[in-house]
Amino acid sequence: MSHRTHDLPKLSGFSHLIRELRYHEFSRQGIGIILVSIFCYFADPYPSVPFQHYIALSLIILGLSTRMYASGFVLKNKELSTTGPYAFMRHPLYTGNIMILIGLCLINGFFWSFLTALIFLWFYYPPAIEYEDRKLKSLFPDTWEEWASRTPALMPKMDLKGTINGKIFSQLDLRSWSLRKSLITNYEPVIVIYVLTWLVIIMNRV
Repeated sequence: MSHRTHDLPKLSGFSHLIRELRYHEFSRQGIGIILVSIFCYFADPYPSVPFQHYIALSLIILGLSTRMYASGFVLKNKELSTTGPYAFMRHPLYTGNIMILIGLCLINGFFWSFLTALIFLWFYYPPAIEYEDRKLKSLFPDTWEEWASRTPALMPKMDLKGTINGKIFSQLDLRSWSLRKSLITNYEPVIVIYVLTWLVIIMNRV
């Protein structure tokens, strides 16, 4: 049994197997890496929709930037991150992944990539979010409840009034961002280099 499911109600048979697969972190990460390769390898270099590749590249770069930004505030299992991107959403790393995946689907340009991505996100991400919330609540019981009650899981909660009067810039807390956490502690260069390498390969096909 995965350590991620030992606190959940017991299941048996096929239901147990499916749940274990959905909560298996290595499977989620491994399949995600494989999907990046597949979507890019079979990408249509000449999309029928104007500016499709530019929209896709914008989403991918935004997703990678979101991951870099979020990982610069994370000290895994040692502190509850509530500033920077974590002031707007509880799981910005997953939000970044979703943007990257949508961008890769647009790069690919075929219907099957969107269907595959949708199934992948449905199968793996709700359990991943549930586990992360449960773990953080257990590690930081004094602060998690209040933070989670006002912070959405994936979609940023933006205060329009705060945006207009400039408060959003203080909430972004860019001064607290740590290059060491983002580039070293959380191994972000591996993801960035891997995705960007595939993008360079695709651009050279055009």
